[in-house]
Amino acid sequence: MRFIRDIYAARLAAKQPACVADPGCAGGYAEAGASNLADAGRAATDRKSEIETANTPARRRPVISFEFFPPKTDEGDRNLLEKQIPALVQTKPDFCSVTYGAGGSTRDKTLMIVDRIQRQHNLTALAHLTCVNHTRGEVRALLEKIRALGCKNILALRGDPPGGGEFRVPPGGFEFAAQLVRFIRESGDFSVGVAGFPEGHIACKDGKLADWRHLLEKVNAGADFVISQLFFDNADYFAFRDFVAGKLGVRVPLVPGIVPILSAAQITKFTQLCGAKIPPPLRARLDQPGGGDEATVEFGIEYATRQCEELLRAGAPGLHFYTLNKSRSTVQVLKNLGLA
Repeated sequence: MRFIRDIYAARLAAKQPACVADPGCAGGYAEAGASNLADAGRAATDRKSEIETANTPARRRPVISFEFFPPKTDEGDRNLLEKQIPALVQTKPDFCSVTYGAGGSTRDKTLMIVDRIQRQHNLTALAHLTCVNHTRGEVRALLEKIRALGCKNILALRGDPPGGGEFRVPPGGFEFAAQLVRFIRESGDFSVGVAGFPEGHIACKDGKLADWRHLLEKVNAGADFVISQLFFDNADYFAFRDFVAGKLGVRVPLVPGIVPILSAAQITKFTQLCGAKIPPPLRARLDQPGGGDEATVEFGIEYATRQCEELLRAGAPGLHFYTLNKSRSTVQVLKNLGLA
């Protein structure tokens, strides 16, 4: 299995960018897209020649990655491992990540899925690891288990307490993700990723600029790459990137995290939990009467496609898809982009 830092380094060393930067990109995608749910798929045909031009063999392919969460049931396990992951693997991603339940509640299943991804599909995996409810000794033991699986990559997160509430530092544990990053780097040769928040972390009371400065601390502690929280207005990612890379001097890849919308109710709940916003034009389209679940899925595919197009034109190093353990939407977005 490969180090993810090497995957990004090799891809970014290619002679040509993924897409030519477009000065118009900086305005963000929130105002763009189909005019209503029924029109969601219409733009795909109109984009065909543009996509073919943007993805000629002379241009480098962006790093593509997928995220999964451990299911709660045996049926969910079978669906993920036997249907969804195999369907997504057909698109030839560069790596897949597996989340870590609040307080380590899914630890064993996280490692099982990581192992299956690597052994069954010969695909690089990224194991999530959090600070919640773990002493340094427990983290050291987990790192040994991850190493024994042949996994070389860890996403280091502070994490959220089980059931919500205020984060409390466990005795002998870590208070901040930067401390966890440094500990991992001192514990062996892992490639370490961290989270970035284009709209600021929901728990940071000092505003997003203060949160973005905390990201610099994580990078200085040894982080190799940053994967962003989901967002729906590309202007938020561009502002985040310009401040972190331009003003703070961060030079590691800043990878946008994308979630294709599956339902209005579900995405409303997600954004409330993580503090991301749904731009008013998007909210209005999702609230249109009579759309139905299928129309919402199609609209979500189109919206994510256009988000990704703009991000790639503006030089994003890759795309990290929050798949929600579903393959259809992510596969179709990649097909629309000419990347599958």
